Amino acid sequence: MDAALRAIADDSRRTMLEALASGPATAGELAALLPIARPGVSRHLRVLREAGLVEVRQEAQRRVYSLRPQPLAEVDDWLTRHLAMWEHRLDALHTEIARGTRARKDTP
Repeated sequence: MDAALRAIADDSRRTMLEALASGPATAGELAALLPIARPGVSRHLRVLREAGLVEVRQEAQRRVYSLRPQPLAEVDDWLTRHLAMWEHRLDALHTEIARGTRARKDTP
């Protein structure tokens, strides 16, 4: 999961992943989405491959990339657990703030 989190920390790689969520794409198609040179695109794709977020297959002269959702599902599971904890804590904070506001109103 750490590799996936590091990979999605970059805006360019998130853009590529969002594009791949719609279906497979060639390296050229992904490169057209980004304002960076082709070697930079290749480095980003390598990071995504090494993190297990994408897979690549060769079609004649082209490389076609596809999304591998499993690592993202693991990140989602982790975030869901932590989000539930924070929601509980924020709800408790909201309750305490409401109590304090009421107590101040009741004090002459």
